[in-house]
Amino acid sequence: MPESESREMYLKSIYEIADGEEPVAVSLLAKRMGVSPVSATEMVKRLEAGQLIIHTPYKGVILTKTGQHRALIVIRRQRLWGRFLADHLEIPWSQVYDVSCRLEHATDAVVTEALAVFLNHPQICPHGHPIPDAKGNIEIPPAYPLNEIDCEVDVKIIRIDQPELILCEYLEERGMLPGTTLRIVDEAPYNGPFTVEIDGEEIALGREISSRILVNPVENQ
Repeated sequence: MPESESREMYLKSIYEIADGEEPVAVSLLAKRMGVSPVSATEMVKRLEAGQLIIHTPYKGVILTKTGQHRALIVIRRQRLWGRFLADHLEIPWSQVYDVSCRLEHATDAVVTEALAVFLNHPQICPHGHPIPDAKGNIEIPPAYPLNEIDCEVDVKIIRIDQPELILCEYLEERGMLPGTTLRIVDEAPYNGPFTVEIDGEEIALGREISSRILVNPVENQ
């Protein structure tokens, strides 16, 4: 993999894991990238030398202003491609993120902005995330992890956090896409699963999956 592409992937992953705010542990970054902690540590050193991140031992890494801007430009490319794949090529929703991630590195600024014009400047990607503008600016509407919502509250899915293929396949099979309305009807004790109801059907969801489904109460829509 070219060095520039690898750097882009690391910066984007840091942003997505942290949601733009919290420090990201190097071990967690290595897991996300599918590399050893040693490999991740070496890239962290290079990114820090390039003033793209700040690494605090035992706490993790955060993006500098420059690093965040670079990450958001990559994310813009990926999310625009996501819209194109879903809306014009009818690629299954569960596969859109993985395919668009492969296209993001082969797209320069001219193509990116031509794509934005062709798509009529969409604001939201297929997984519910806002699309940064051409300058790397982004506004993220508030939404809350499903596992933080009280039972018997109707909520609407706003976006899916870190929408990798396995997670999206699981959600797609159960009809749990952005825009879907559901209700938590039961929470098992001792950190057990949640039971949600969608159109009269009950579905059990583990806590990790629930934490990556971001929702808002229907009355706030």
